[in-house]
Parts: sequence; C-alpha cells; structure tokens
Amino acid sequence: MSMLMTPYGPIDKKLIIQFKQIKLLACDVDGVFSDGRIYMGQNGEELKAFHTRDGYGIKALQKIGVQVAVITGRNSNMVEQRMTSLGVQHIYQGCEDKQPALQAIQNKISVTISETAAIGDDMPDLGMFKVSQCNICVQDGHPLLAAQAHYQTRTKGGFGAVRELCDLILLSHGQLHTIHSASI
Repeated sequence: MSMLMTPYGPIDKKLIIQFKQIKLLACDVDGVFSDGRIYMGQNGEELKAFHTRDGYGIKALQKIGVQVAVITGRNSNMVEQRMTSLGVQHIYQGCEDKQPALQAIQNKISVTISETAAIGDDMPDLGMFKVSQCNICVQDGHPLLAAQAHYQTRTKGGFGAVRELCDLILLSHGQLHTIHSASI
C-alpha cells in the first residue's frame, strides 16, 4: 500500500486519486456537522453547535467547483440557516431513506456515483454510501458504518471532521495550500 503524508497523517494514495474525481460531497448533519447532541430548551426549542472550520472547508470546496449537499433525517430551521449561509444549494431534510435523495441530486446536477463522496456517522447514512464512490465515516461514528467506509476521519463529528475531508479533497486537486492562502 502506497501512502501519502497529509496534514491529518498518512493516507492511501489510491484514496487521494479517488478524491480528485469528486464533484459532489453529500453530508449528514447530526453527528457530522454537529457532535450529534441536540439541546432542548424548556419551550421545545432545539440548539446545535456547528464548527466554523467545517464551514470554511465547505466554502473552499465550492470555490474549486465541488458542489455540496446536506441530507438529514431531521427537520431544523437551524440547519437551513447554517447551510444557506455557507452557500449550500442542495438541502434535503426529513429524509429517512437518504439514497433516493442523493440520487435525485446526482440526476439534477448530472453527477455520477464515481464523482460523489458521502460523509456520515450512523446507519441511516448507509443509503448515501450505496450511491457514492468515496464513503467516509467520522472518527466517532458507529462501528457498523465505519466498517462500510473507505476512510474514517481522524477528527470527531462536530469538531472539524467535515473540514478534514474538505482539506483532503482540496489536496487531491492540488489546491490545499493555494485555497487556504487566498481569501475565501
């Protein structure tokens, strides 16, 4: 196995070659962009924390032409607001079965399975893995999903795991240092 040294440690060069083909990154939200916890207030309001590094990574990917989709099982105004503020155009909420949602996005923007990466943290994300070439599980994801992944981040969900994946895709495009030295 030939390895490439990255800021996140050594990674199989074959995976970096696959990342270079990516034109669409599909992401779960809870446990990926957030740490998976949902804070409930006295009046039923929900709060989630999003990491700014993940947002920066999403903007950097979009700058090199990689589209981003969010597919989540829950419905949340916070998710809509956060993803809209990042320029994410494909926001699918309330999806118990994520496979048809990802296929609809792929068809809409004419992207193939081989041009798609998906990142998740638990078994509901397996549907995205079925129609994605590069499957990524966050570091603290469920072991059964991790067993189906091509890569497991070294960073936990909600603490920069999305940024890690974005950086690796940028690296595969030869843009990691270029994009981060320029203003986004």
